[in-house]
Amino acid sequence: MSISISSLASSLSSLSFSSQISQKPNTLSFSRSKSLSLSLSPYSNNNKQPFTLRVTATVASPETTTTDLKKLVKSRLPGGFAAQPIHGTGRRKCAIARVVLQEGTGKVIINYRDAKEYLQGNPLWLQYVKVPLVTLGYESSYDVFVKAHGGGLSGQAQAISLGVARALLKVSQNHRIPLKREGLLTRDSRIVERKKVGLKKARKAPQFSKR
Repeated sequence: MSISISSLASSLSSLSFSSQISQKPNTLSFSRSKSLSLSLSPYSNNNKQPFTLRVTATVASPETTTTDLKKLVKSRLPGGFAAQPIHGTGRRKCAIARVVLQEGTGKVIINYRDAKEYLQGNPLWLQYVKVPLVTLGYESSYDVFVKAHGGGLSGQAQAISLGVARALLKVSQNHRIPLKREGLLTRDSRIVERKKVGLKKARKAPQFSKR
């Protein structure tokens, strides 16, 4: 194999990574280290000495892990979700969300995970969660803690929206008029229609052929 170490080093140095790169050449520094050994050829061309290229790389750990968020939620919600004074339950399709509001800076934690991570960064789903707070101007005044299950992420996001709106009613009954004007207190009862016997889906029938 006709390749030199200098050419390989220059090609590696030209690569750009989004992770943190240390000052040492051809070395990636992360929180945990894993080594990868790559041998180009059994011997070099000149001195017949074997050489090995070793790259050390790891995956960086996130700033706030699920364990840390779980400890934060348990410290902020003594007695669990049901023991909190400002709470609301929302439902949509097969999803059920129990929501607790506390005075804070606008954090949203769903199932002990950050809302942006849990909802996969979908801007529409994130908007569903924050619409009731934005309507009343409380987007940076309350922290939202959610325990959701059932259905998909879209249904859970809309269930959270209803739960947040219902929880805001326990803060003040004066919130009912602006929330109701935006349709945030209405339970959306639309669900998928069940499949019928003899049909392919709820209403789709097999193709009819006379002959």
